[in-house]
Amino acid sequence: MHNHISLNQFISQENTKHSSIDYDLAGLLNQVAISCKRISNLVNRSGLMHILGAAGTENVQGEGQKKLDIISNNVMVKDLEWTGYLSGMVSEEVEEIISIPNQYSKGKYLLLFDPLDGSSNIDINVSVGTIFSVLHTPNGVTHPKDEHFLQPGTQQVCAGFCVYGPTTMLVLTIGHGVNGFTLDRDIGDFILTHPNMTVPEDTSEFAINMSNQRFWEAPVQRYIQECLQGKEGPRSKNFNMRWVASMVAEVYRILTRGGIFMYPRDQKDPSKPGRLRLMYEANPMSFIIEQAGGLSSTGYEPILAVKPTHIHQRVPVIIGSKNEVSQVISYHKGN
Repeated sequence: MHNHISLNQFISQENTKHSSIDYDLAGLLNQVAISCKRISNLVNRSGLMHILGAAGTENVQGEGQKKLDIISNNVMVKDLEWTGYLSGMVSEEVEEIISIPNQYSKGKYLLLFDPLDGSSNIDINVSVGTIFSVLHTPNGVTHPKDEHFLQPGTQQVCAGFCVYGPTTMLVLTIGHGVNGFTLDRDIGDFILTHPNMTVPEDTSEFAINMSNQRFWEAPVQRYIQECLQGKEGPRSKNFNMRWVASMVAEVYRILTRGGIFMYPRDQKDPSKPGRLRLMYEANPMSFIIEQAGGLSSTGYEPILAVKPTHIHQRVPVIIGSKNEVSQVISYHKGN
């Protein structure tokens, strides 16, 4: 396990090599890791603790919340609001900015997170996870407003996600590649187990919700039809389809063996240009994938180049192995 390098040791070594991690960022990342450990334990024991099932409430997107959505969000907020590293937070589960209480010091970073991605799977024991992104607070700002969070993905300081599956994995980029850490429950620490994760440029796996096929735009219809035609079609190779309905699980699979994950623009609900949230799903995952040698796009432009207009903005997502994503982009250009 690479000499049992812990997350804290790794962050210290990265700072020595790149001088890109100051004391506050190191502290913030370690505190986020603690929150992920707490959520992992809650997910692991959710049946015993009777916290499965619907909460009977909706989030800002009008989606039904699970009990664990609300609990995980509260864990993140309570674990991080007092640290002095943050000036504000944004969560998928909360409509407004989460302000830092006046009794706590304000820091230089902004945190954006999806506390429990894929929570629709929680009751059937399928992998779920936490996604997070860190931005700099603009100079002179101590009480950030919406506009201070609306930075393009290229401005991210770091991004990561935790996947709560057979093992709990933390995947992290600080802008110098991607590394994976496994939670060693015996010692309660994340240990480096997957250094320098790289997305293969080619793949024969795609992940998409086929039930929405009739609503897709022509470029995506064309790409999927060519995949389904296999060796006899214009791509001259067979493809496998995967669909977990949990972005953390889909992206982790791509990081380990390649693939393409798509939640494209469709006409199912014309008022929504995409399904996934830019600020705390698409941007952090795109940063991670591109740092690992993959590619991300809305189909029309790089996700990391999108100028945000709203903290809960939705965008189409096409992400994964470089050559397959490039193929889908070329069909959009041709269209």
